Amino acid sequence: MNLTMLLDMAVDGFGDRVVVDRRDGGLTARRLREMSIAGAAAIRESGADAVVYLAVNGPAFPVAMFAAARAGVPLVPVNYRLGQEQLDGLLANHPRAIGIAGPEQSEALVRAGLPVWTPAQWLDQLGNAEFAEPEDEDDETDAPALVIYTSGTTSAPKGVLLRHDNLTSYVFGSVEFASAGPEEAALVSVPPYHIAAVANVISNLYAGRRAMVLEQFTPEQWLQTARDEGITNALVVPTMLARIVESDADKSVPTLRGLAYGGAPMPASVIEKALRMWPEVGFVNAYGLTETSSTIAVLGPDDHRAALASDDPAVRARLGSVGQALPGVDLEIRDPLDQVVPAGVTGRICVRGDQVSAEYAGIGRAVDERGFFDTRDKGYVDEEGYLFVGGRVDDTIIRGGENIAPAEIENVMFRHPAVLDVAVVGVPDEEWGQRIEAAVVVRPGASVDVEELRSFVRATLRSSKTPDRIVCWDELPRTETGKLVRRNVIQMLTTEAATA
Repeated sequence: MNLTMLLDMAVDGFGDRVVVDRRDGGLTARRLREMSIAGAAAIRESGADAVVYLAVNGPAFPVAMFAAARAGVPLVPVNYRLGQEQLDGLLANHPRAIGIAGPEQSEALVRAGLPVWTPAQWLDQLGNAEFAEPEDEDDETDAPALVIYTSGTTSAPKGVLLRHDNLTSYVFGSVEFASAGPEEAALVSVPPYHIAAVANVISNLYAGRRAMVLEQFTPEQWLQTARDEGITNALVVPTMLARIVESDADKSVPTLRGLAYGGAPMPASVIEKALRMWPEVGFVNAYGLTETSSTIAVLGPDDHRAALASDDPAVRARLGSVGQALPGVDLEIRDPLDQVVPAGVTGRICVRGDQVSAEYAGIGRAVDERGFFDTRDKGYVDEEGYLFVGGRVDDTIIRGGENIAPAEIENVMFRHPAVLDVAVVGVPDEEWGQRIEAAVVVRPGASVDVEELRSFVRATLRSSKTPDRIVCWDELPRTETGKLVRRNVIQMLTTEAATA
């Protein structure tokens, strides 16, 4: 089933409702469809086999997505912050594409020999194009709907192929059609090359909810935009929510009903403060990957409130979980021998379902004989099926033959009142194989003695899990979606030690 069916359904159900951008001057569902038809015609006329999107998020993004889908070619949203060498390497994979790029990024597409429009030129051209209903349009296509390159936080990016059936299965399994009221609006603060941006375009459209993007995030601008635009739902990454919570700005958003977060671990102190700050808001923690077409597990509003209010340690702990698997998603926790482990035992998170692509360009599908995809995330489920994610398998620190999860140490350090952000990694050590080091960001106006912080960790964890060295930095290397780039932390710590 082609993604364009979602747009066609939206036109039939609420065609004159604004679904993209600001309530004044935004695109209605019908206008989005008309522009996607014109865009598809332009793509076919060019002979392109893909549409590379190398720009910030905004109205041009959904238009490009549905135009590419209607033309039967994939959309390829690319990280506009990549260095020249890496960017040139990715663009070389798409020599017959057309490009949409911001003025600062156009040079890369020109260098690759691709025709290019700016987002403004793309929207202006399609907005002024003659509109004609396509005849006998085929809603099925074997082409991928999107090619999204993984962030490459631990290795070189790989192109993940997401097919139309994967994405529509995700929407049908998680969203009720036309369930949003005409006044509802979503504020999205993620870049277009992240799967969450894609998922929010199609899920908000299917629900009938207007979606707009905040391109440059600051807590003050986010709060003011939410008030000005009557935002009812929002998506942020944990670092953004932390900055909103810590901000001195006016935090009142009378229209806000739901706030979803994900993409990286959420410190318990941040979500607890947010829940008390906005008690009427329904918080949702969504866990997913590019390879799974976004969300595969959800901790819903009732779960958040029950965990915050509970005196039962097991229920309270669920505030640190990502909730339960969505309907249609099978989830297993496996040990190193690939055997399924019982509740409470940590292992590799493996998933299966129609929305799971697990397909890579030039490689194929990375699933086992039963169709399960190994996410390479560690985790466990409790007796009620709540999933707790404990970081990447590759992040494991091996100190003197003992496997140590950085997340366990980070969770303890986050409890210290002076710690705003923290990263724990293993660095090479001749005696132990790896030694534990940590970099922390101290809250504004606070101070901390590193030896006192080591004692704080040792009071909860045994000495073998206490960092051998702790340094204080102004900020940690994170992606735009809040993911910690651990290889950069290791490199920076190693460089500091060598030059000390």
